[in-house]
Amino acid sequence: MADPPWDIHMELPYGTMSDDEMRRMNVQVLQDDGVLFLWVTGRAMELGRECLEIWGYRFVQELLWVKTNQLQRIIRTGRTGHWINHSKEHCLIGVKGDLDDRFNQNLDCDVICAEVRETSRKPDEMYDLLERLAPGQRKLELFGRPHNVHKGWTTLGNQLGKTQIAEPWLRQHLLDEGVFEPQDLAPMPTPPRDPLVPPWGGHDPPERLPREGMQ
Repeated sequence: MADPPWDIHMELPYGTMSDDEMRRMNVQVLQDDGVLFLWVTGRAMELGRECLEIWGYRFVQELLWVKTNQLQRIIRTGRTGHWINHSKEHCLIGVKGDLDDRFNQNLDCDVICAEVRETSRKPDEMYDLLERLAPGQRKLELFGRPHNVHKGWTTLGNQLGKTQIAEPWLRQHLLDEGVFEPQDLAPMPTPPRDPLVPPWGGHDPPERLPREGMQ
């Protein structure tokens, strides 16, 4: 999953990337077979589809997040939108390679109704949806922030502060190898009380860890 800092020609509390910078991201090397959920803004919808194609993905569907307030009513005011206020956000879905039987298709619908929180933060319901779609599979989030860190996920982003590693065996391996000191690592995230997909992400270590991969 990726929530890029698209340049939407508005003042934002974080840095953005130009259209060409997005096209040049080397996302295509991250996986041979899999699914990418790409959040886009209104002006970046076509650019998002273009980026999916550049990165080797085939656009297959779009997911909508309908924004609600604390009363579970649709948001009707705000500073987003150029002509009318936006009450929804779009997430493009691209697929790549052979998905075989590792993915559970047709379990969820293409609309999420969830409460709006701080600027650009996406609904936590996305993580439950993706766990149901691909239980036990490795998951990566690009442009993540501290609230995006989840067990069983690799989270990359320039706002994370300390290194976030939430997979226990990998965390301990990197400490044992001297790649990190304990003070370099952020605390483990708190697991949910009732995860929808037990054992709430995570993977057993591979039988043999490649030494050259740890250089």
